[in-house]
Amino acid sequence: MERMGLAGPVFQSPVQVVERHLAMQAQDYGPAKWSIAQRLSDVADAQVEGKVSGGSILRTHVLRPTWHFVARRDLRWLMALSGPCVQRGQEPRYRQLGLDPKTRSRAEKLLSDRLEGGNHLTRGDLGKILRGSRIEPSGQRLPHLLMHCELESVICSGSLKGKEHTYALFDERVSTGHNFDRDQAVVELVRRYLTSHGPATLKDMSWWSGLTMTDLKAGIEALGSRLSNERVKDSTLWWIGEPRPNPRTGTVVQLLQAYDELVVGYTESRYLGDPLGAKVRSAFVDRSLPSGTVMNGPRVAGHWRRSVTDKAVTVEVLLYESFSESGSVALEKAVGRLGDFLGRRTDLRVAVM
Repeated sequence: MERMGLAGPVFQSPVQVVERHLAMQAQDYGPAKWSIAQRLSDVADAQVEGKVSGGSILRTHVLRPTWHFVARRDLRWLMALSGPCVQRGQEPRYRQLGLDPKTRSRAEKLLSDRLEGGNHLTRGDLGKILRGSRIEPSGQRLPHLLMHCELESVICSGSLKGKEHTYALFDERVSTGHNFDRDQAVVELVRRYLTSHGPATLKDMSWWSGLTMTDLKAGIEALGSRLSNERVKDSTLWWIGEPRPNPRTGTVVQLLQAYDELVVGYTESRYLGDPLGAKVRSAFVDRSLPSGTVMNGPRVAGHWRRSVTDKAVTVEVLLYESFSESGSVALEKAVGRLGDFLGRRTDLRVAVM
């Protein structure tokens, strides 16, 4: 938690948060913005959204076949590294949808031509362009064609049009940034992942990055003495050997959205060391429970969901056991931070499982 800015010194800007994590899973756009904000001090939803709309933070398919936030200067090398891996995994689905290489290549050309010159167009706009050129966008064909174009570094997220997301031309939106060859990019990914997510295992890192164990072992070997490791049960945990940040004082409660990096950044060691680990793992796949995770210090304490209206946000919390007085105060503070972020009054409702 400390390395992710959830229990140590907070970060200074939304871009710094994303750069620290390298990539933050972001298919659920609103809650993903909250993941950035809760690692900052006193930031509003509009401030985070401004960085996304302005392009210093980009939202695109990378690492795994889902959306992530990535800082602009990191996207080009990260896409070059992970895009081909994701594309290979998507080939069976492309075939199911009748999206052969020729069709995908035509879509690339059509969309790049229409986006050129700073045009930012919505998904609906792009679907009409494809249909007008006899590429049927119905069903899942359009989202998969757009994902293909993202993974080929043709398009990426553009500015917002009202509440609608748009796409822009990758080369007009993404600065040159870092220039790594593939081996260097693997080392950089390992370094950045273990800086923000460590301690973590190779399996954790492989799940998160989509890279092979062979690639990641090479990255670990290249970093050599810069890394520390410890054997815990049947797993080896790795981390960058930097001093631990000074932890925040007092009881800290966090309301993590379902795809926060503290949850989805791991697979093998997700609940390692948590005395309620088995219960939490079972709850993680129970769709009847709220999808958000309540953290009380380093431990999972329950689940939560939010309901947002124009004037208020209702926060429903389901705890494994009742909080102490200090825990209850910390929970109210966490809910208040969410309300401040969204610019709404809060209504907290707490129950115990």
